[in-house]
Amino acid sequence: MTKLKLPEAPNSIQKGVPLKLVLDKPAITQLGSNLKLVHKKFDESSFVKEAVSNIEPLTLKERGLKIAEVLKKYLPNTYSEAIAVLLASLTPPLKDTENLGLSGMFYLPHVSFVEQYGLDRSYNNNEDSFAISMKAQYELTKRFSSEFSIRSFIIDQPDRTFSILYDWMNDPDPHVRRLCSEGTRPRLPWAQKISLLVEDPSPSLPILEKLKNDENLYVRRSVANHVGDIAKDNLDLALQLCESWLGNASKELKWVIRHALRHPAKKKVEKALELRTRAK
Repeated sequence: MTKLKLPEAPNSIQKGVPLKLVLDKPAITQLGSNLKLVHKKFDESSFVKEAVSNIEPLTLKERGLKIAEVLKKYLPNTYSEAIAVLLASLTPPLKDTENLGLSGMFYLPHVSFVEQYGLDRSYNNNEDSFAISMKAQYELTKRFSSEFSIRSFIIDQPDRTFSILYDWMNDPDPHVRRLCSEGTRPRLPWAQKISLLVEDPSPSLPILEKLKNDENLYVRRSVANHVGDIAKDNLDLALQLCESWLGNASKELKWVIRHALRHPAKKKVEKALELRTRAK
């Protein structure tokens, strides 16, 4: 019996092999097969033909966006129904948080689909699709990461989105907890900048406080990188935050502090150097 599958993918980035190839014809063909399994009306062959057309020069992120655009043409023409099909086609959630390989990149088009269309009322019979999109991102982040798509929701509806993230930061799944920190990073690499958090990072501080001692390094590393982002635009706040964490800090939290301040330390910022020394 045919089952939902992930395409074969390397365990890590291979020297001389472009990362974009994880979303080449084999992955697109598998995506079409998975969708056909859960939605019999899905035109698998036409989808694959159109999705692979002229894809060769596109970057990984551009491929994700293109495939998402093609998905919209072949999935049901109402967002809520299209999302239901996409969610039905997901493979089981990840169990680990380290050495995950590149297979999760398979879900970049799914995340891109939510990013592009999840706030478009006209695609959902003029009904609010916010809750549907948040549910989709909750499920997708267990398999890949919704750190790119969640940013559109923070920018468009910050209070509403943060309200949900404050709930998710208590989730038992480390991938969901990490999303709360990683998705709210002001300057996440490869992603659009969140200007409101560059100017004022305070909405993210409850998340960082909650997760700074997380049991999972995957989550703590995100917290450290997030504070490192804050330091680029609000250095004093980042320094104050790290200093407040130093009292009775575990060795794991001391690592977070050192990692968070590594860039200011390289620039010989005296306070950063002092705090990193105290965090040894």
